[in-house]
Formats: sequence, C-alpha cells, structure tokens
Amino acid sequence: MKILAVHPSSLMYTKIFLRLEPLGIELIAAELRRAGHDVRLIDLQVEDHGAYFRLIREWRPHAVSFSCNYLANVPEVIDLARETRALLPDATIFVGGHSASFIAADLIEHAGGAIDCVLKGEAEASVAALVEAAADRDPRGLLEVPGAVTAAGSGPRPGFSGDLDSLRPARDLLRHRRKYFIGVLDPCASIEFSRGCPWDCSFCSAWTFYGRSYRVKSAEAAADELASIREPGLFIVDDVAFIQAEHGMAIGEEVARRGIRKSYYLETRGDVLLRNKDVFRFWKTLGLQYMFLGVEAIDEEGLKRFRKRMTLSKNFEALEFARSLGIMVAINIIADPAWDRRQFEVIRQWCLEIPEIVNISVNTPYPGTESWLTESRRITSRDYRLYDIQHAVLPTQLPLDEFYGELVRTQQVLNRKHLGWSAAKALAGILARNLARGQTNTLKMLWKFNSVYDPALQIADHSAPVRYEMTLPPPHREVIDPHSLYVHPPRGRNGRSIDDATERFVDRTRAGGNPVA
Repeated sequence: MKILAVHPSSLMYTKIFLRLEPLGIELIAAELRRAGHDVRLIDLQVEDHGAYFRLIREWRPHAVSFSCNYLANVPEVIDLARETRALLPDATIFVGGHSASFIAADLIEHAGGAIDCVLKGEAEASVAALVEAAADRDPRGLLEVPGAVTAAGSGPRPGFSGDLDSLRPARDLLRHRRKYFIGVLDPCASIEFSRGCPWDCSFCSAWTFYGRSYRVKSAEAAADELASIREPGLFIVDDVAFIQAEHGMAIGEEVARRGIRKSYYLETRGDVLLRNKDVFRFWKTLGLQYMFLGVEAIDEEGLKRFRKRMTLSKNFEALEFARSLGIMVAINIIADPAWDRRQFEVIRQWCLEIPEIVNISVNTPYPGTESWLTESRRITSRDYRLYDIQHAVLPTQLPLDEFYGELVRTQQVLNRKHLGWSAAKALAGILARNLARGQTNTLKMLWKFNSVYDPALQIADHSAPVRYEMTLPPPHREVIDPHSLYVHPPRGRNGRSIDDATERFVDRTRAGGNPVA
C-alpha cells in the first residue's frame, strides 16, 4: 500500500527560533515500511500546500496520515483532509499525534467524513494494524485497533510501542534535511533518549498523555542512533533530560567511547540540573552547548500556580550552575492574561539584567492539561489557531490590544539582546562556519522578529473567521481525578524507569507529592 505521512505547517514562535525535524512521521514511516508498505513523507514546515497537492495528484497514495501535535494546526489539518478526500475519495485518511489524542471525537466531527480515524497515543504501536484494517474496507475492523476513534465509536485504549530501542526514525525518507535548525545549531537533527514525564505540572499535557510513565532507551541503542545521524547539531527532545543520573551517564560514556562528536541542545528542569550536576558537566565535555529551562515564574505565587514545586532560590542557583559550565541557557516565563503593566515591567527589567535568552509564552489552558478543567476564568475564544501560547484565550486585565503591546514590548528584550545586528556580531564566527557549509537558517532567523511578533497581527487573529470551534471545557472543578486525563493508562510505579531515590525526588518536587499513579 502507498502511504503518505504529512507534518503540518510551522506555528508562530517556530517561524523564528527553530524548525525541528518531524520525528513523529519518521517513526510511523519506519513502522509502516517494516510492515511492507511504500511510504513517503512531506513536511509542510519546509514545503508548501502546492507541493502537497502535486504529490497527491501524481502519486495517488492509498492512505494519508496527518500528524497533529499542536492545537493551532487543527484547522489546517482538517482543511487538507477535506481537500484530499475530494481528490482521493477511496483513500484512508487518518490523524495522530499529541493534541489529536485529546480531541479525537471533535476532529472526526469537524471533518464531516473526510477523516476516517484518529489514532490516539503512540502511533508506532498500532499504525500497521490500522492500515491493515483499512485495507479490508470494513469500518468495524478499525474499532479493533487500540487507540482508534471513528465516527462509529472507539477501539481499545492505546498501548505503548514497547521497547524504545526498537524504534528508529526513517530519516532517509525526509527531504530537505538541511532546513532543520534550533538557534545556532544549523543544521540540526532530533533524537529521543526517553519518553514521558513523572511530574504533573498543571499547565502541561506531557504527563497526562503518557499516564505519568517514563521509559528510557538503552545507552547502546542511543549511541547507535547518534552515530547514524550526519547532522552536526542534535536536539534531545526528551521532555526532561537526564532525570535518572545513571541513564544520562551511561549514554554519555558510550558516546565518549565511540568518539561521537556533536553539538547538543536539551530541555530539563532546574532541580534535575542541580541534582545531577556531574551528568551535565560530563555532557558539556561531549558537546552540550544549549539548555532550555522551564523556570515559568520569578515569584513564589507564580510557581505555586503552575505547580512547580521549586523555590526561586533553587531556580536562580540552577541558572548560576549552568553559567559556570559555559552553557547558554534559554528560559521560559509564562505571562498570565491577568498581568498588568507593572508585572510586565518587572519581567522586562529582569530580562535586561540576566545574560540568558528569555522566552515569554502566554498562560493557555488546553485539552489534556489539568488547568483546562480547573481554570475558573471563562475561555474567551474557541478558535484552535489561538491556542499557540502566543495568544490570550482567557480574559485579560488590560484591554486586549494593550496586553499584546506589553507582551511584545517584553519579548522585544530578546530581540534587542539576542537577535539582529548585535547577535550577528557576537555570532560572527559561528555564522561564518554555517555559511561555509551552505547553512543560512540561523542567519535568516536574526531579522524575522518584527515581522512575526506584531500586536496588530495578534489582534487581527482574534477577528479572523472561525471555521472550526473547540468544544468548551466542562464546568470548573477545584479537584479532578488525574486518571480522567490520561491517554495511555497509568502503570503506576512500574511504569517509571527510575530508581527509588529518583522516585522519591520526583514526589518531593511535584505538586505537593500528591499520590497520583
């Protein structure tokens, strides 16, 4: 069977700072190819809709799979599915991915028959079975596939894909690999060493997707995959890198033994960084250059709101340690729609005083997060496109145009310090080396800020016609059962590949150590 896997277009913030390799469609392509299918990939981050429809008309796949990891891509995915159905009336069209797993029934309804199935959870586990059932032309067969949701009902709950060591992305199928980058790592591939997150932050859906499980790839398999990647830059996509110190050290030692040299960018928590200092010191010697820390707030009340059970002093200590290693750190701060001018000004001054890159996102409850159910403020928009953590979908204390003005003024600190001519001068050597290899992604990034971050454009987004409306959350609840949020059923302590000491550390540093499986 001929199968086309599709990654949707870039979101607002990815138009500047990064463009990541679409691991999701590469991974399902590998599983489908292993099952004997002819698979092609197209990434609409780097190709346009015209290229997609040319491929549809010329190749005429029997099945088309859309990745939908972000809510803001939902309208694009539905429109593409509808147009594809008109061109290929007999094709099987299905959708998978992180966000799709939380709104499966809504996607089916919005598409009006254009989408045959939404596959919830880790698609590698059941995508081959789904395609086989679709080939039989029996809609009832789809309902036997774990994670499948159709207009007729739902199949069994999704299962995990098994041993992470057996999963290897079909990187050879992806065109335009030189288009992927993050910051100055240009070009940059992506790799995962683990899946899941054992914490339970109220604003995040990583833990709810995986049922608070945490699984790891062996050091040997991780090093094998690293050695097969030709790009000099690597983004480690783990939700929290190196939670388990022994795992991080084991991979690092295998990388060092094989003499693999790369430049790395990763995401982690401040408390993990401080607990596992030796791991990060070691990875610095292996090429770790950049780190993203989810600080989220610079006041204790903000940390409590987002269920980050880490003190301000520990966050600042983590920043100091990262600086001591010579690692460039990017920080995320969550701006709440209730902020006034004074709160924005406090953040601006703090951003000016520290050397780190500070990203400002907007507090956004969305399906799959605990805050979607516990947020007492009313949702002001049901437009999927605004759920990109750069728009306000909760009532703002300031008039909306003034809120966006303050938000962009605050984000402008990043532009003045780390983009434009000042960055070009500071990065001259790196840019020259990139240009010598024909890489221009980082250079082009430096002057895009003002064309993307514009209060007038953000206000206009609120006035755009809404073709597909999100289902509103149920009535506000103070306390919820976390199990009601899970896509994958929880496996309790046995589902987390961490030792007992790390399990106790996680419990101490999550939401008050509540007994969530």
